[in-house]
Amino acid sequence: MENTTVKNDLVLDVHESPKKKSQWVLLSLQHILAMFVACITVPLIIGTSIPATIISAGVGTLIYILFTQKKSPVVLSSSFAYLSSMGVAFALDANPLDGATGNYLALALGMIIVGLIYVVVALVVKKAGTGWLFKLLPTIVVGPVIMVIGLGLAGSAINNLTGVNTGADNYNLLYILCGLVALFVTAITAHYGKKTLSLIPFVIGMSAGYLTALIITLIGYYAIGSEYAKIIDFSPIINNFKDIGVSSFIGYDCFGFLEWNNGTFEWGQMITIVLAFAPVSLVTICEHIGDHLNLGGVIHKDLLKDPGLDRTLMGDGIATAVSGVLCGCANTTYGENVAVVGVTKVASVSVIITACIATILLGFFTPLMVIVQTIPACVTGGVSLVLYGFIASSGVKMLINEKVDFTKSRNIFIAAAILVAGIGGLSISFKIAGQAVTITSTAVAMILGIVLNIVLKEKKEEKAEDTATEEVAE
Repeated sequence: MENTTVKNDLVLDVHESPKKKSQWVLLSLQHILAMFVACITVPLIIGTSIPATIISAGVGTLIYILFTQKKSPVVLSSSFAYLSSMGVAFALDANPLDGATGNYLALALGMIIVGLIYVVVALVVKKAGTGWLFKLLPTIVVGPVIMVIGLGLAGSAINNLTGVNTGADNYNLLYILCGLVALFVTAITAHYGKKTLSLIPFVIGMSAGYLTALIITLIGYYAIGSEYAKIIDFSPIINNFKDIGVSSFIGYDCFGFLEWNNGTFEWGQMITIVLAFAPVSLVTICEHIGDHLNLGGVIHKDLLKDPGLDRTLMGDGIATAVSGVLCGCANTTYGENVAVVGVTKVASVSVIITACIATILLGFFTPLMVIVQTIPACVTGGVSLVLYGFIASSGVKMLINEKVDFTKSRNIFIAAAILVAGIGGLSISFKIAGQAVTITSTAVAMILGIVLNIVLKEKKEEKAEDTATEEVAE
């Protein structure tokens, strides 16, 4: 794909801005709505700071825009791919009895590691190109690993939906009802919705689930007094306005680094943190490349050449590292916002900059943040059934799009080992110098895939058949 400045079918090109302020505001609002629910769902699941994550998304996107010289209309926000990694780091020796909400320092270090890996890969890409990366991580490895990331989170979605961790006898049917309302409304809106509605199905779905939970809580718990019907916990709102002060309206103290000393962190845990984050970062780098190829097709520009993959990776990686310091969540390019650009034909970077500034201000607006914190787990669990499925399905889609041939035994062996090891939970734990080290199942699955891909060379006759097929096709 050649780099071009031809405007083609775009209403506003990358370097252009809306002429009317009202139009500028609405276009920016669309980007905020497109990323908002997915952005807050990650910290809702992990239990990290929602305001810090929202602010980090805005700050991270501005950093990305700076590194890409305002040539790429990308929005960065919290990544679902790192849910397991963040969960491992956040739970490292956090002691609730000591008042710890989680190990924010371990979480921050994990995302700084991701940022460093992105920077290193960006520098290598600048010098050596991208061929080595695709050889290390071909589609037959990346596709199944993405499937493992999505399906490995299935248990978390079900636990949130049902309101219990184990035991079918303890299921709260009202929890399940609220979650299923959110699920079905999201699916129906995405499938049948027109224009703006089709861009914000998760907003509509979670709103419907929340409204259902609100009605059940008000009638069942507050009017009748049934604990079984207490779906929504309003304590975040009550506590926020109990002793009214500046922080009740402006969340200047929302950043997790204020709680770095709450978790029991030891440097020996760094090996576990590295092994939790590093393998996933290689997968998300491949996703990063795919998203930029997709967006490049939408705006008729080769973003891997201009501003260049080295710049896009650098911006994405440093944004994630900064998010770690602010104790938000790991960032990634958002397909939802690529869809907004594709549907509206508005690729204006100035619109995205405005959306970023508004997002940062929104993160500091405490009244909205405490309302968001009352969203019950069952509602996020309901939409997570779709979100996690989307992650897994994108792995399948990648295999189909790249026409991976599963009549070849090597491909079956590689995919099978990755899927069973990852979904089956093959994690490896051991000690180094007295410190417990855990290699997560996702990391083990990816390592197995890489090694098998190297060991199982393609047979000469298979290569010859592929060449013959390509010649016939031509």
